[in-house]
Amino acid sequence: NIAMAAQMTDAHRRFLQVLMSHGIMEGSEARKLHRRCCEIHKVYYAHDKLDDFISTVNSHLQPLFMQIRKGMSEGDGRAHYALVNLAETEITKMASDYTENELELFRKTMDLIISSENGFASSTDILNLADQLKTKKMKKKEAEQLLKVFVEDKWLSERNGEYTLHTRCIIEMEQYILSNYQDMARKCNICHSLAIQSQVCESCGIGMHLPCVRKYFRAQTEPRCPQCNDFWSCDIP
Repeated sequence: NIAMAAQMTDAHRRFLQVLMSHGIMEGSEARKLHRRCCEIHKVYYAHDKLDDFISTVNSHLQPLFMQIRKGMSEGDGRAHYALVNLAETEITKMASDYTENELELFRKTMDLIISSENGFASSTDILNLADQLKTKKMKKKEAEQLLKVFVEDKWLSERNGEYTLHTRCIIEMEQYILSNYQDMARKCNICHSLAIQSQVCESCGIGMHLPCVRKYFRAQTEPRCPQCNDFWSCDIP
């Protein structure tokens, strides 16, 4: 442990503190932060060593059941880094911030998003759930306000009145979703991480993230499924 502790510098600590205050950070921002932390604390900096730098932080977070994880934005395919609590297997991370009926609305929203074909749920469908909650019914106005809070807290993302899971939520809750939605949740055939917004092969049923679809078929003259080789009938984004 002493040998390990020697590797952790003030640059690592500063990086961790900033990431904690953000909750999640886009890859380019994390790279800038890495550089700034190393410069401030006069620590060796190499532009291509961010993942090694994070590994050092992670080795110290291990006893605390925390980890900085890398994930991908399903919208544009960009890398993101988020601090994840490994000890909290369920939505317990959220339990300290929300009441029981707020959590129930979140779970029901998650059900809608994961069971949908495109990984989105409309605000109308979500608001219709507000007065069906078992814990305590919620007025539509309250539910609208709560959806705004879920977006601000980076659990949901909203686009033209449609809601999906935020990148932070996917990184934090990947294991929870895969084990609790075994019939519906699927991994991307290309990058092997959880795919909420995805295209699905009509023949064999495999799914791929939209950015992965774009990348995979870029080099192909005729889009064929990587699994069964049938024609890929979805529109390439």
